[in-house]
Amino acid sequence: MTTEDVSRLDQWERLLQRLLTTVPYVLLAVSMALSLLTDDRPGTYHLVTLGLSVLAAAWVWLMPRRHPVVYVTGLVILIAMLCSRGLWFGSFFAFTGYLHSWHLLKGKWKFAGVAATAVISITAFSGGLPEPTLPAIATHVVFTAAIVAGVSLFSFVGEVTAERSAERERMVTRLEEAMRENAGLHAQLLLQAREAGVLDERQRMAREIHDTLAQGLAGIITQLQAAVQTEADARAWRRHLDHAMGLARESLTEARRSVHAVQPGPLACAPLPAALAEIAARWSELNAVRVEVSTTGTARPVNPEVEATLLRVAQEALANIAKHAGATRAWLTLSYMEDVVSLDVRDDGAGFDQARALAGGGFGLASMRERVVCLAGAFEIESEPGAGTAVSAAVPAITVPAITVPAITVPATTPEESRSA
Repeated sequence: MTTEDVSRLDQWERLLQRLLTTVPYVLLAVSMALSLLTDDRPGTYHLVTLGLSVLAAAWVWLMPRRHPVVYVTGLVILIAMLCSRGLWFGSFFAFTGYLHSWHLLKGKWKFAGVAATAVISITAFSGGLPEPTLPAIATHVVFTAAIVAGVSLFSFVGEVTAERSAERERMVTRLEEAMRENAGLHAQLLLQAREAGVLDERQRMAREIHDTLAQGLAGIITQLQAAVQTEADARAWRRHLDHAMGLARESLTEARRSVHAVQPGPLACAPLPAALAEIAARWSELNAVRVEVSTTGTARPVNPEVEATLLRVAQEALANIAKHAGATRAWLTLSYMEDVVSLDVRDDGAGFDQARALAGGGFGLASMRERVVCLAGAFEIESEPGAGTAVSAAVPAITVPAITVPAITVPATTPEESRSA
């Protein structure tokens, strides 16, 4: 039911209420008018009848909402008095007795009021009380019972209709409240979704800045420091300066890719195993540390976000090795299993105390863990002082046909390059 239908129904109910309010006075006026027109008794007789009619009108106007039982009792008495003055009052005004008895009284008093009005009406029509014979009394009782049954039936149907109408109104009210509540919840959800999107984007940008600009700048600083230390060796000085310029260009390119949420550069034109081999070779060249890169299982294309996450984990793990481990060798293993792709990065460096590292709040470890956990993956670190470090990331992947990629070993830099670095 639409709001327009409810409004139209409300209008009809208000009109019906006004009609029920005015009907007693209209019936009383019609009864009085017909009595004057059809009864040729003296004027004083009609004056008494008019006085009773005015009294009945005043009674209907003043009493219904105050004392229902007293009101209906008085109304029935007035109807009886008016019916004794003229037959028309029993034909028309007596209807008020039925109507008000049913709507104002409760329980068995409803039927008592209707029955009393019916007895008065039938008595008026029959010209008086029935003769003291069984047929006459039975006829009187049957007509009274028929009138009571008819009035009760129609009144009950009206009450059911009114109750259904009230229930529809309550239902519409509840629906409107629910719609308003849903609109509020929808607005709240939109706000929360917008805030969550902003937070996710901030976290993404923070990770990308750390994995691109921060690492690139750290590498540039390292190369510039090495260039200062080898200033006397023009060849070595030039090599470190070229490395720094190359890192700057790569960092700028990766920063632009991060802003536009594009895949990392190494994955743009190569599959994940080749991209890992490329960054490992580049890292080995810059840091003079031998890296062995291997792939196990059947390599296959996976979700781009999965590949980007594993690539960033490898970059961060290698960057940590260069900054903190003091390692001479590193191993990077990419494993394709049935429903998981895992990456393991190990080194033979100094290792570290995990509890102290986590308490220090380093962003690199948290960034790797967040990336993997966001893809419903598992991230683990194993390390002890003096025993090296192993970083493991396993991410769900979808199995698709692909090719087998053989193990790749990245050669270390030459001894001369190592000494100059």
